[in-house]
Amino acid sequence: MRAARFHEYGGTEVLVVEDAPEPHAGAGEVRVRVAAASVNPIDWKVRAGYLKDAMPVTFPAIPGRDAAGVVDEVGEGVTGVQVGDRVWGLGGLGGATAELAVLSAFAPVPSTWTLEQAAAAGLATATATAALDALGDLAGRTLLVEGAAGGVGSAAVEIAVARGATVVGTASERNHDFLRELGAVPTTYGEGLADRLAQVAPQGVDAVFDTAGSGSLAELVAIVGDASRVVTVADYSAPSLGAQLVSAQNDSAQLAAAAALGEQGAYTPRVERTFGLDAVADAHAYVQQGHTRGKVVVTL
Repeated sequence: MRAARFHEYGGTEVLVVEDAPEPHAGAGEVRVRVAAASVNPIDWKVRAGYLKDAMPVTFPAIPGRDAAGVVDEVGEGVTGVQVGDRVWGLGGLGGATAELAVLSAFAPVPSTWTLEQAAAAGLATATATAALDALGDLAGRTLLVEGAAGGVGSAAVEIAVARGATVVGTASERNHDFLRELGAVPTTYGEGLADRLAQVAPQGVDAVFDTAGSGSLAELVAIVGDASRVVTVADYSAPSLGAQLVSAQNDSAQLAAAAALGEQGAYTPRVERTFGLDAVADAHAYVQQGHTRGKVVVTL
């Protein structure tokens, strides 16, 4: 099979497209013929070697954690899925940016999503859901999402709205209309956030989800007034402040719940740009620049 691989840590120049051995589904897994794979910030950080102590890889490594495609192999113990089904989901630390990929958490692709949208949803959904679950029942509460226009942030906005929350999202002004489309009240991030929130959310903020890790966590704790009601997936200083640091889990039940929202039209993964497999280095470079609106996917 053809796959994107890197044989050493480094910049985008270490990414090559070449033949690689085919993976096979183990117990509880499915293998898909990949239609599209997502590019997440963690993918380029792993490739660059920034996480080599915490998340080492075996070379040559295939980047990518999430993908969507058509099942062509079903592992032992898997029920409710058969060859030919369209699914989306998550695999391991890598392996998704290839013609064939193994998924350990997966769900049917909603009829309302394209395969590119489904590919964009895996890690973003799992990350957003883990954070929102940590905050408890959000019905009738006001949630602030710091960094709401990115892949995780935009997923969190729609899922939180579906759970009955009023959502305020921070983003640059160019993304404010986008946040309104998602169902959030937009405001800008940075200095003076508390004053701006007093204008757009005079009822106060009950909980905060920080997706950005931009150094604002102490201010966010002060705004909500209770560190236990602040969750981050990107700021590792959280424990010292009493805030919650959470991470995504490969949980098929979470993905199935998100797929159900997709069928209802309540959750639609946003794809900002697509790249072909041969342009995988360009896709990584684009995500590495930051400031994306939604997600970037590689099509195969």
